[in-house]
Amino acid sequence: MKNRKRIYYTAAQRSLMWDHYQRGESLHTIARLFDRYHSSVQRIISETGGIRPPTRTRSKQSLSLREREEISRSLAVGLSIRAIAKSLGRSPSTISREINRNDGPKNYRANTADQAAWDRSKRPKRCKLLLHKSLSLMVAKKLKESWSPQQIAGWLKRTYPDNEDYHVSHETIYKTLYVQTRGALKKELIACLRTNRVIRRSRHATLKGKGLGKIVDAIPISERPASVEDRAIPGHWEGDLIEGSNKTFIATLVERHSRYVMLAKVADKKTSTVVGALIKQSKKLPSELYKSLTWDRGSELTNHKAFTIATDIDVYFCDPQSPWQRGSNENTNRLLREYFPKGTDLSIHSQVQLNKVARQLNERPRKTLQYETPADKFNACVAATC
Repeated sequence: MKNRKRIYYTAAQRSLMWDHYQRGESLHTIARLFDRYHSSVQRIISETGGIRPPTRTRSKQSLSLREREEISRSLAVGLSIRAIAKSLGRSPSTISREINRNDGPKNYRANTADQAAWDRSKRPKRCKLLLHKSLSLMVAKKLKESWSPQQIAGWLKRTYPDNEDYHVSHETIYKTLYVQTRGALKKELIACLRTNRVIRRSRHATLKGKGLGKIVDAIPISERPASVEDRAIPGHWEGDLIEGSNKTFIATLVERHSRYVMLAKVADKKTSTVVGALIKQSKKLPSELYKSLTWDRGSELTNHKAFTIATDIDVYFCDPQSPWQRGSNENTNRLLREYFPKGTDLSIHSQVQLNKVARQLNERPRKTLQYETPADKFNACVAATC
């Protein structure tokens, strides 16, 4: 693979490249399709921040290459502009402008004129965030507060329902961040996104499997009441541990109805430690708002019976290799990695700090809640039990 000539990718090759990238394949894998190094593909992908550019098309009203060739031949035999326009079914002014902008009757060339028209058509529409400075400043402020583009877009629509100047899609925010030629949001704001990626990646690139242990006398999730599944009734929780370096852990709990988050500091992964922390957390809530707990098959909940005896809370366990059965908790753990990155020591965080992080998550609007915050929704449940 050494001493290779520089490659100029065709439109078809670029399209194939994007097809594979959007399926989640690595740059190395894509590059091997063209017998190149990954940097060759990275150059193409990074030009638009990992966002596939739209396919360019010509307007049906534009002159075609065939029409331009007819113009060139007609000029060569001395036909007038009106005669050319009549034969093509075009306005004489259209033919006149076409000839004058391409070096006049004597030097007009069809291929050159067609390529020049294609190049001139590159007039990208200015993005909304560039046209509305106050909207751009508002989006930047919320990004700095760790709001996601989707949360920002939903909050704006909810806060300004009758003012379309303040409506912007989350996709526009992402594109403005990753495609810096738009010039509306500073590149530094990419660091505010939870993934911290410099280019956008396919969601299919991060799917993972997860091996789970065996729990004696575990009640499978299939036996969980149907009323838990539809999220209509509050008080049903999902839980897990997130792991850091040096075998450090944090217990995470999410209420299915409101997506309300609670975090618990644990010294280790021993079942006695984790169960003790969960029992302590359960005492902070009214019994009506803690009816069941769904967990994965990690060894930390081997002594789940002790938890149920102490709290009268039923524990259900997911099927092996089925983390999506705790979807709310899995999503929350992903959000928490913004605050507790993988490979960092989690023991340095106090319970006060964990409560602060949980509060920040609970005060963010959620799309799944029609952009209501988990805190507001959970507090309404608490009020209803009083």
